[in-house]
Amino acid sequence: MSAIVPTSPPRPSSSASRRAGCPLCEAAGGRPVFEGPDFRVIHADEAGFPAFYRVVWSDHVAEFSDLDAESRIRCMEAVATVERVLREHLAPAKINLAALGNMVPHLHWHVIARFEDDSHFPAPVWAEARRPRDAAREAAVAALLPALERTLVEHLRLTHHG
Repeated sequence: MSAIVPTSPPRPSSSASRRAGCPLCEAAGGRPVFEGPDFRVIHADEAGFPAFYRVVWSDHVAEFSDLDAESRIRCMEAVATVERVLREHLAPAKINLAALGNMVPHLHWHVIARFEDDSHFPAPVWAEARRPRDAAREAAVAALLPALERTLVEHLRLTHHG
């Protein structure tokens, strides 16, 4: 599966908006799918969950409430766009959204397509597995990701000017 090249270079940030030692400030955090001025979308390499994405806010803020009202709207529109495209392309049983940040205090949203036959369903992806992984099912989902990501980039470019 080929990676989709980010749509624009990362925006320059002041040193105040980046934090040394933060893995999401210093590295992509996954395979880049889209990069805009305020956030990036990455495909996370999470075993057993081929349709696991993160929306990572560019500036280092720990909490959603650290953003001003306009930024909160842009952030949640991006999360909603990722969710909508996952639903359109994969028809999952459920989409999980999470903004935990306990281990990495940098605002990022997990957007995860869940399927009734995934190894953990209906439990959270971080819980103990309930059944063995289905490699064929995971590969079938992964095969749909290039088209999904092309659509995702198109939608994000239109709505977020990336």
